[in-house]
This record gives sequence, structure tokens and C-alpha cells, in this order.
Amino acid sequence: MDWVLSHLGDIGMLTLAHIALSVPPIVIGFVISVPLGYWARSSRVARSVLLNVGNILYTIPGLALVVLIPVFLGFSLINPLNIVLALTVYAVAIMVRSAADAFGSVSADVRQSATAQGYSPVQRFFQVELPLAGPVLLAGVRIVSVSTISLVTLGSLVGIHNLGDYLTDGFQRNFLLEAVVGFVMVLIIAAVFDQVLALIGRLLLPWNRLGLTRGAARARVEAIPVKVGGVL
Repeated sequence: MDWVLSHLGDIGMLTLAHIALSVPPIVIGFVISVPLGYWARSSRVARSVLLNVGNILYTIPGLALVVLIPVFLGFSLINPLNIVLALTVYAVAIMVRSAADAFGSVSADVRQSATAQGYSPVQRFFQVELPLAGPVLLAGVRIVSVSTISLVTLGSLVGIHNLGDYLTDGFQRNFLLEAVVGFVMVLIIAAVFDQVLALIGRLLLPWNRLGLTRGAARARVEAIPVKVGGVL
């Protein structure tokens, strides 16, 4: 316990570094995957290609990907961008399937009802399809979050500092307490991120708490006043 108290400053800095490496891949992966998932929903060929490519990318060993990225892009091996880009690849590989399933869960009846009400394709996407796909998208983001936070520890193997330093150093020195501290802190970050995402979901997707069914979703769309030229 004395070791923990004497290293609180270092633990705090590595925790912040770990979070800083975790957030960008989650956010970028989501932003990239949503349009890809929408495209995959719209085309069977696109779905097959994107999901197969995603499966292939996810089978690439994490350490190999972290090492290969600087070879192709010319970065230094210890540049934090290497781990961010590698984890973004994994995030997209996971999230594309979730996004495709999310938009696939919005029934054709709901889309047709929105179109009949005068929604343009862009309006229909942002005001109807994206909100109704939100619960499944959120579930995908929560999976990506946990996966990304755990995979950040790979950066320690190539000199990118994060909580994984405690795991590698603890095992190398046979110092179990140090390894346990790193492991527990990673679990805490993953749990906090998951709860934050769940809270965001409750705030942004209140209909998810109410168990909105496809039939209710259709009724919700049909109850919206008809738009003519974008004006109520």
C-alpha cells in the first residue's frame, strides 16, 4: 500500500495518458462507422464487403498493427498517433457491424412513412433513422469503448506510456502489486466510460427507456405534421 501512496502522482498521469489515447479512437471510429453502416444497410454488396473487411482487420494482431503503421506513414514508433490509428482501425472494424444492424433495425415502413410526410433523405436520416437506430448504435459504442480501453495497454510494449506500463513493468520485475494497480485502473476507466455512455444514452435516447416498438415508431413518425418545402 505504501507503494501506491508514494506513486499517486504517477498513477494519475498515466491514467490521464490512458484516457487521452482511448477517447480519439472511440469518437473517430463512431464518426466513420455511422455512414459506412448506413451504406451497408442500403446495399447487400456493400454490407458483405464492409463486414468481411472489418473481420479481416480485426484479426490483425494489435502489436503488429502498431508496428506497421509507422512503417507506412513514417511516424516514430513511439508516436502516440500510432496507437490511436491502430485502435481506430479496430473500432471501425467492430462498429461497422453494429451500425449496419442499427440502421437495419429501422423498418422500411417507418422510412416510407417519413418520406410520405415530406422528409428529404437528409432530414429522414437525422430526424428519424438515426434517433431510432440510436439504442443499437449506443450498444456498439459501449463495446468499442471497453475494447479500446483494454487495447491501449499495447502501446506500452513500444514505449507509448499509459497504464499498461504498470502491467509490463510489474510482470518483468515480478512485482504483483504494480501489475494489479495497472489492471484495476484500466477496469475502473472502462467502467466509468461505460456508465458515462449509458448516461448519455438515457439523456439523448429517452424513447429507449420507454421500449419504443417498431409499430410505435411508425405511429410517432405519422403523427408529425406534414412538411411542405421544409415548413410546417
